[in-house]
Amino acid sequence: MEVSVVIPNYNGIAFLDSVLASLEGQTLKNFEVIFVDNGSSDGSCSFVAGNYPWVHIIELPENYGFCKAVNEGIKASRAPYVLLLNNDTEVKEDFLEEMVAAIRRHKRAFSCAARMVQYHDRDRLDDAGNFYNALGWSFARGKGRDIHTYEKEEQIFSSCGGAAIYRRKLFEKIGYFDEEHFAYLEDTDIGYRARIYGYENWYAPKAVVYHVGSGTSGSRYNYFKTRYSSRNNVYLIYKNMPLLQIILNLPFLAAGFLIKFLFFAVKGMGKEYLAGIKNGFSISHKGRKVPFSMKHLPNYARIQLELWKNIFVRFTA
Repeated sequence: MEVSVVIPNYNGIAFLDSVLASLEGQTLKNFEVIFVDNGSSDGSCSFVAGNYPWVHIIELPENYGFCKAVNEGIKASRAPYVLLLNNDTEVKEDFLEEMVAAIRRHKRAFSCAARMVQYHDRDRLDDAGNFYNALGWSFARGKGRDIHTYEKEEQIFSSCGGAAIYRRKLFEKIGYFDEEHFAYLEDTDIGYRARIYGYENWYAPKAVVYHVGSGTSGSRYNYFKTRYSSRNNVYLIYKNMPLLQIILNLPFLAAGFLIKFLFFAVKGMGKEYLAGIKNGFSISHKGRKVPFSMKHLPNYARIQLELWKNIFVRFTA
């Protein structure tokens, strides 16, 4: 068994035939698929069992969110590499082969991110690696750019959990996806945590996946996503930055959160954004901060320089 593919699902029956059929035709044959259902009511599990009996199904009794679903899948996996894949995707026939080859090339890699292409406009990128900056903004590099942009394999800040491969043994060292997140920024959080521990995240442009986007939440901007994104961003900062680093970045963070608030206020979702920030402060008292260690100081320094650099990347990517 070379790789375990974990697909979280919540009422995604409309997408399942596309993603599972594309996995069925992979050039790499020695893999398993673990389908983790978050209490769907649309018949997703029956559809998978009836049409793709080779898929291992884990049924959760209710919608626990992305993080718990993928954690259950990771813990049930048998391969040395775990690949997370959104349900609203379709992959090229050499996708698994390219993803496994990429993470094997980089011995310090915690994860490798796929080249995500827009499903309905295949001349446009959807995600060429996730980045985070000192303004407190997480962003997908290359969204909407020409398909021939970002064709070089290179290090990134973190991998989008919608199509990324991970070294399974490292979860036991740095921890699994934080279930407090429920959904949104959990992939940035775990990629950030891996960086603190000295591991790398890479972009693998030869591994191509077509992504519908917002297949579960329903749209790019909505009340649920706005609230959870601001909530989780506050929690992410509290959790991964030592106090001195938070103070250092405070002017940037204040400006970043203000700009975001104004952006969402124009869209009529300002109250939801502020409610999310308030909730983020409340969950940041739960003592889940990444323990500071002096041996990780060089890693914190590298991350900080990247946070500043990524302010400029945000406006050119």
